[in-house]
Amino acid sequence: VQLQASGGGLVQAGGSLRLSCAASERTFRSFVMGWFRQAPGKEREFVAAISWSGLHTAYADSVKGRFTISVDNAKTTVYLQMNSLKPEDTAVYYCAGDRDYAWRPDYYINHWGPDRWGQGTLVTVSS
Repeated sequence: VQLQASGGGLVQAGGSLRLSCAASERTFRSFVMGWFRQAPGKEREFVAAISWSGLHTAYADSVKGRFTISVDNAKTTVYLQMNSLKPEDTAVYYCAGDRDYAWRPDYYINHWGPDRWGQGTLVTVSS
């Protein structure tokens, strides 16, 4: 299974971007999908996660209320709508996924290290 991320770019502070992550197969029905990011000189950090059903979501505190993760099962695509962007949101954003049969938000936020990763897409927010 391959993941293909897209949608990054340059935006001014306060602006919006939508990232997409397309999965190559429809066998992701038991997966949890997520977005991570890595800013220059910093460790990779969790951003958001969603069950493939779309019923459950989890967010890092730093993006809660500004970012929205969603899933389109028909297109096997996961989205990250990013609003009210800040310069500190500048990073390479990665989509990732794991097979999981139980929703575990605390684990995803604090400990998750997915097995499957897409390539990164760069988001740059200018002040």
